[in-house]
Amino acid sequence: MNPEEREELARLLPSPGEPVLTSDRHDLLKDHLMRQLTEQAPEIPEIPEIPEIPEIPEIPELQNNATAPARRARAPRRRFAAIAVPLATAAAIIAAVLVGTAGSKPATTDADAVDLLHRIAEVAAAKEAVPVRDDQYIYVRTQGSMRFSESENDIRVLREASWTAVDGKRAGLRRVTVLVGPTFRPRDPFSSYSKGTHDMRLTPDPNVATFRELQALPTDPDSLLEKIYAGTKGEGQTRESAALEKIGDLLPDATLLPELDAALYRAAAKIPGVSLVTDTKDYTGRSGIGLTFKEHDDGHTVWVFDKNSLQFLGTPDEALLDVGVTNRAGETPDRKK
Repeated sequence: MNPEEREELARLLPSPGEPVLTSDRHDLLKDHLMRQLTEQAPEIPEIPEIPEIPEIPEIPELQNNATAPARRARAPRRRFAAIAVPLATAAAIIAAVLVGTAGSKPATTDADAVDLLHRIAEVAAAKEAVPVRDDQYIYVRTQGSMRFSESENDIRVLREASWTAVDGKRAGLRRVTVLVGPTFRPRDPFSSYSKGTHDMRLTPDPNVATFRELQALPTDPDSLLEKIYAGTKGEGQTRESAALEKIGDLLPDATLLPELDAALYRAAAKIPGVSLVTDTKDYTGRSGIGLTFKEHDDGHTVWVFDKNSLQFLGTPDEALLDVGVTNRAGETPDRKK
């Protein structure tokens, strides 16, 4: 066939087009490619499961050397110093990774709640500071409950008064009055928490912040919050939750220090996730207005304030009944002008 005839025949035939794989051949090659990628990809280690860390209860020095049960009251005021706790730090890091991978949304803040915090701060700042000497005691009276076993039936309602030395160098006193609980039993390991009133000696603790150390804290909200963040590093699920726990622990004693009290509320207003609870009650049933934070460890802690005076009443788990200064342990504050 000469060239002219071949060219004429090519014009009569359809164009061969682009080479295309059949669908079954395409799927086969795709599966082969995915197997290669899987075999070559580095193995991603699993995040180890974090063991549940049991809550360590506050163990007061009892007269009969019995071990104190777990309590739902406020924790002791720890010093503002970073303490290395490797397990807690590791747990916090892994928790942060888990939160990040879950794509959680940032906490939202209620503008009305922030406004309330600032109004509470203004009321606190307007109070008169209480003069305190080194040889005196800080008196705090609360009412709450303690659980003495896994049984919900073994919860004892108690009213507690504590006297701590202003300088932190002398022993104090803890007086517990059990309002609801069993009568004294000789072999009861928790006989110091049987129905009635029991005195316990409070030994000075170098890990607990003294009143003088509280006085030394900065009253600028930003500086105070940074100080709290540094002092609670490695604690809580997030630095915000640890900071809120610390602020809540400081509120009772801070009522004697107006500038610090106001700074604590203004610092709390800078932590995201605060919301308003329009109608709530403290442990004793006193009605008030509440503030709750998404970042609180238990997710439902509420700070309760009197609706008229905006005085801090405590929480639904523990009511703050009185705060003052005494000359001796065991005395009640003199309210005479």
